Amino acid sequence: MAGYFEPLSMGKLELPNRLVMAPMTRSRADERGVPSRLTAEYYAQRASAGLIITEATQVNELGQGYILTPGLHTDEQVEAWRVVTDAVRAADGRMFAQLVHCGRIGHPSLYADGVLPVGPSPIASGEQLFTADGMLDHPTPREMTVDDIRATVGDFVTAARNAVAAGFDGVELHAANGFLLHQFLADGANTRTDAYGGSIENRIRLTAEVVAAVADAIGPERVGVRVSPGITYNGISESDTAELYVALVRALAPTPLAYLHVLEILTRDVTRLIRAEWPGLLILCAHPDAESFPSTPEIGAEALRDGLADAVALAEMWLANPDLPARVRAEGPYNTADKATFYGGDERGYTDYPTLDAHR
Repeated sequence: MAGYFEPLSMGKLELPNRLVMAPMTRSRADERGVPSRLTAEYYAQRASAGLIITEATQVNELGQGYILTPGLHTDEQVEAWRVVTDAVRAADGRMFAQLVHCGRIGHPSLYADGVLPVGPSPIASGEQLFTADGMLDHPTPREMTVDDIRATVGDFVTAARNAVAAGFDGVELHAANGFLLHQFLADGANTRTDAYGGSIENRIRLTAEVVAAVADAIGPERVGVRVSPGITYNGISESDTAELYVALVRALAPTPLAYLHVLEILTRDVTRLIRAEWPGLLILCAHPDAESFPSTPEIGAEALRDGLADAVALAEMWLANPDLPARVRAEGPYNTADKATFYGGDERGYTDYPTLDAHR
């Protein structure tokens, strides 16, 4: 798997390897969306990644979709993230913040005023929110007005500037996994009849506007975008996946972004279409078939060899193996992730996974 260890230029950054830490929600922020010093330790342990992409981080209060997730919209959050980025940089790491608005994947219990979450159309996800008091149904969201949409674009810009102020090397805009930008892309969630709904050209409009505004604010070389063609997570559905993502990629391609990050879920045919259209750096979180969950270094290495990807994002492997590049070089052994500690809690299953040296 030598291909992982060829350096890679990404905008103004030089990545020492092509092993990217995928964004993974860990729900260990406090109720104000402030990450802890334990979070700094967690990411610093994984600083040998070519690039770390943080857990999804909400751009405003209504952007929150889960309990105990971090934000980048208050001064306190920015200061806490500065502690994290300082720790990662001290360990010679590179780090992008993933920015998200969860849209209809939210609940009044998460917001100070108890308001409804928002979405492109008044269509509920059909999913539920986990809380300390049990599972709660996602309500039917309030349909966003054009003024709401414009304000949300501005909130992405503000959060991106906050990320730079907090010491991040850049941001990843989350247009995947059934969250707000993906909700606008997907015709199963977006039944609008204005300039943001209906045709593919209209449904990609919000994502294109957010990307353009953030790139203008902090520089395109500091901006990545994540997409997940065909995914059904969070009740999302697309009837025109191949055409939708070819159009989106063509719309984004003229801007010299840092990267496009594709979460592939049994959609290798669409991955190939995207690869053919995208002129820049492509990060692939590869799941080419039903046997590839979770993804492994071997699966990613094959995508590198085939030219489908310039870098590979892994998730659970990074969660359980803080020194993953060293383990890939040694061809294992690998720690097994403890699913019971994925979300919430303390250092257990977070910062206590042993390194390779501990096995010797």
